[in-house]
Amino acid sequence: MRSNPLVELHKYGQSVWLDQISRSLLTTGELKRLIDEDGLRGMTSNPTIFQKAIGRGDDYAEEIKQLVQSGGSVADVYEAVVVKDIGAAADVFRPVYESLGGADGFVSLEVSPLLANDTQATIHEAKQLWKRLNHPNVMIKVPATPAGLPAIEELIASGLNVNVTLIFAVEVYKQVAEAYIRGLERRAQAGQPIDRIASVASFFVSRIDGAVDKQLEQLAGETGDPARQQKIERLMGKAAIANAKLAYESFETIFSGDRWQKLKQRGAKVQRPLWASTSTKNPKYRDTLYVEELIGPDTVNTIPMKTLEDFRNHGVVKATLQSGVEDAHRVFAELKDVGIDMKAVTRKLTEDGVASFAESFNGLIEVIKGRTEELRRAA
Repeated sequence: MRSNPLVELHKYGQSVWLDQISRSLLTTGELKRLIDEDGLRGMTSNPTIFQKAIGRGDDYAEEIKQLVQSGGSVADVYEAVVVKDIGAAADVFRPVYESLGGADGFVSLEVSPLLANDTQATIHEAKQLWKRLNHPNVMIKVPATPAGLPAIEELIASGLNVNVTLIFAVEVYKQVAEAYIRGLERRAQAGQPIDRIASVASFFVSRIDGAVDKQLEQLAGETGDPARQQKIERLMGKAAIANAKLAYESFETIFSGDRWQKLKQRGAKVQRPLWASTSTKNPKYRDTLYVEELIGPDTVNTIPMKTLEDFRNHGVVKATLQSGVEDAHRVFAELKDVGIDMKAVTRKLTEDGVASFAESFNGLIEVIKGRTEELRRAA
């Protein structure tokens, strides 16, 4: 009998999280089954995921009705519903968290993306959500924007678990890791414990290939040089994996040496790279590409349900993340040579990501608003 590839990933030091949440996953026992059978060790959410979950079906209808009848505002309904789901999921993952000594078993909830450019508002909302949830295995998601970086340091220093989201560029990742380490150092200097603080740095993977491939297609179509066209086309589908491998190379450098060892001696945990946006968008590429090519120690892959099922069925498990690093550097050099500005690509992806989550957040609020108005009219 073939072993489960999802469980096999643990042997390589990688945790599988589910990039999805819904009320039915919790109420039907499906989440517990995924933990028991597939070795699931965590869960991520974002405004888009909640917009889809709450906007479909009747899973939330009765609860929203009760909240509206008790006089709750749209904001009250949003917080109550979302916090309830995150707290319930954290309860399901609590045995994982305890059995692994706080090393895994986390559920992530994002601060409002409307606050992405406001440091103090991000800090305030993150602390409010943390206090309200009151679960040690919750992570508060903060975007890796310029305003988000000082918020990350402050939240780590305050003892919160933080999932730093919307990372595309390696240079930004280095700033994120520095913010995490500074936060730990501040907390240690204040004589406070750091052994139960956890953080992940979430790289969005497939979106990079989507953006770069589009530019490569245009460049290939514009050149009249067959040799140059062939060189450009060979780079298709290479940028995202190369970017992740270069980020991991930085991770290995940052979380070593004397500075990190001092924190490690006090029980500090590395800030694990987390691979997000790992479903394959281009049908020309293998459906498990962004799982198979990024397997390595001290990492997380948060996987949508369809990709999770695909990898369970036919995923190939072997150490891949620490190999081919020289090729990754070569890919970046060739991308630059053919005219791809990766700094511009990643900057635009970050801006678009913040805007997309803000749009989904506003859409989610509109869904709740529509349901509350219907219920009030009916009443």
